[in-house]
Amino acid sequence: MDNKNTIPYSLESFATVPTGWTKFWRTCILYQIVRFFVIGFKVLRIVVGGHS
Repeated sequence: MDNKNTIPYSLESFATVPTGWTKFWRTCILYQIVRFFVIGFKVLRIVVGGHS
């Protein structure tokens, strides 16, 4: 009857540990710069489209 998934506040109920690839993409400055401009461009399209 000892099921770890039903114990509140057990280690399994907290967030997962990021993988190596996840850590890499979060810390890669070139990727972050590209994502900044891509997301900024998407926001700009929405704002400009709303004012026409």
